[in-house]
Amino acid sequence: MLAKTIFAGFGGQGVLLMGFCLATTGMNEDKHVTYLPSYGAEVRGGTANCTVSVSTEEIASPISSSPDFVVVMNNPSLLKFQNLVKSGGVFLVNSSLVDLQLARDDVTEIRVPGSKLAEDLGSMRSANMVMLGAFAAATDIVSYHVLLETVREITGKKRKELMDANVKAIETGYNYVKNIDDKTAGKDKKKS
Repeated sequence: MLAKTIFAGFGGQGVLLMGFCLATTGMNEDKHVTYLPSYGAEVRGGTANCTVSVSTEEIASPISSSPDFVVVMNNPSLLKFQNLVKSGGVFLVNSSLVDLQLARDDVTEIRVPGSKLAEDLGSMRSANMVMLGAFAAATDIVSYHVLLETVREITGKKRKELMDANVKAIETGYNYVKNIDDKTAGKDKKKS
């Protein structure tokens, strides 16, 4: 199994933290991982993305010219990465901030109102963790329970309230995707 994922958005949206959490979770499951962050000179407000590869075998290159999964937090990221995801791949979209539609019909698109769900939890800043939870629900790359433990380990070092908020946000995103059924497929989960 080799799964390559790109997380993309504006600097300050926690895109690199999403990738770091996935990579660390993969390591905690004794998988091979690569984590390749990329961000503009401005960082906050500029573009940011990272590529994470998780595999049961050694990984030849951290570069991914055709990822299996893409998680986008804003319109520019959708435009930049929509043609890179491989045919049959999965595109997770923060539909609270992304109003553009994918211009292809050979991928699965899952629209999650990540920022709205985070706002409902009390902090827009946790939209990245909502989307990470949604990603965990939509894929089988890493165990959901190991992801939660990893996020507790990473964010609990600073402040317990931050750790609790991140765990709640991941649970919210995970449950949102798990509860999408066929009758909402046209609105929230779109198989293109």
